[in-house]
Amino acid sequence: MEQPFAITLQVESSLANHTGSWRVERPQYVNLMPPCNNACPAGENVQKWLYTAEDGSYEEAWRALIVENPFPAIMGRVCYHPCQTVCSRAQLDEAVGINSVERFLGDLAIEKGWSIPVTAPSTGFKVLIIGAGPTGLSAAYHLRRMGHAVTIRDAADLAGGMMRFGIPKYRLPRNILNAEIARIEDMGVRFQMNHRVDNVQDAIDDGFDAVFLAVGAQIGKRAYIPAGEAARILDAVNVLHDVADGEAPLLGRRVVVYGGGNTAIDVARTAKRLGADEAMIVYRRTREKAPANDTEIQEAIEEGVLMKWLSTVKHADAGVLKIERMELDEKGFPQPTGEFEELEADSLVLALGQEVDLSLINNLPDVEVREGTVHVDSNMMTGRAGIFAGGDMVPAERTVTTGVGHGKKAARNIDAWLRKEKFEKEPIPKVVEYSDLNPWYYSDAPHAVRPRLEGARRASNFDEVVQGLDESTALYEARRCMSCGNCFECDNCFGVCPDNAVIKLGPGKGFEFNLDYCKGCGICVTECPSGSIIMIPEKS
Repeated sequence: MEQPFAITLQVESSLANHTGSWRVERPQYVNLMPPCNNACPAGENVQKWLYTAEDGSYEEAWRALIVENPFPAIMGRVCYHPCQTVCSRAQLDEAVGINSVERFLGDLAIEKGWSIPVTAPSTGFKVLIIGAGPTGLSAAYHLRRMGHAVTIRDAADLAGGMMRFGIPKYRLPRNILNAEIARIEDMGVRFQMNHRVDNVQDAIDDGFDAVFLAVGAQIGKRAYIPAGEAARILDAVNVLHDVADGEAPLLGRRVVVYGGGNTAIDVARTAKRLGADEAMIVYRRTREKAPANDTEIQEAIEEGVLMKWLSTVKHADAGVLKIERMELDEKGFPQPTGEFEELEADSLVLALGQEVDLSLINNLPDVEVREGTVHVDSNMMTGRAGIFAGGDMVPAERTVTTGVGHGKKAARNIDAWLRKEKFEKEPIPKVVEYSDLNPWYYSDAPHAVRPRLEGARRASNFDEVVQGLDESTALYEARRCMSCGNCFECDNCFGVCPDNAVIKLGPGKGFEFNLDYCKGCGICVTECPSGSIIMIPEKS
């Protein structure tokens, strides 16, 4: 009877010792894209800084974070963390509190006074940024780190844009905002505040080599609402701006806010803090369709804000509003019903969205405007060479995090254009799926909940509502990361390999396979917790 090939080998033969000759597939270590990194509008390497923080190397983790995003303390408060929405850990127990750890690192950096030295040699190029909001500040930060001279011009007296004039203090304390902006100024970025730019051409003539337009959407959209002469109708953006300036408007005891976005929620919550007995949101769609973050809606409800969904304002008069009830049609769109009711209201605040003032580019025919936004190419450059645009000025989601990401992208493209090069983004690896992981090795560890002030108490002042994590809890949260798609040197592959074909290269250096002995059984792939080993066909 003919014996299998392996049994006929002589014990001392090279083929008998080198079981790699049996393989039809071989294992390969890979670095895949974690879903959290892939979902971050600012392009943070979330997994890297979480991994670095796991052993208490907080400053190193902070510096890994700010490679992409200079505002961890701000983002840890105002970002709606899409990274957590896609976190693989949510399918095991609960998503990692990425945003909580980011805030912890950002606050620690402010407490310790960590700074960002500019080590790049001066390029001799001068860049003007118009707008001191998150997009402009992010671009300035990255351009300065590249060695360029950067000037920011803004019409306001203080930097921050809508972070300062649109986000209330109970969400973003001003000492935190000021500290992270000051760090950028300390890098050598020049701020020219109270400096409105009415004509971009004049700015170009000042001798700048490139211009980045980063004007925020600070003009409230208007809607025609029939109203009597005595009706008090205000704009949400102006209300929040005035409150930030310390000049709170007189809203009255009963305030109705018309709109369903985050600005509407902020105004209603602010009205309660200004002493309104009753603050109500009126929105024409359902809660599920409201553009506001659901956490913000829930916090508003906890603070006593009333919600009137599927309703629209038809007429405003002194002290009273006429409201029409809506209902959903078969496609889920709200339709009028002809059923009306009256609400007592001392003021009506319109929060129907914002627009950008584009008058500064009226004299630039090469810069194309489409539906209220500036058209840019894939490099974020307008039709006029050397003039770039981003943030609220271009079609995109209007969030602080998106703006920070735009600033970084613009900086890289401006830098390349100044050097007469083209920025080439590295290809994105495959995004790892939960099915690629082996969650058996992870024990249940529910996420840490950030403490919040009690609803009724917090509605009486502008104290910060959501509190941060202490060091031990932040460390626990960082360690919940499953390192999706990237090896974290758990030694599983080394321990389970039946052929001792896994070679340890030393701490921080990972592993490699001795292919003379690996017979391609795939046990290492099956047992890898993070899905960072795959099988590939053997080379012919």
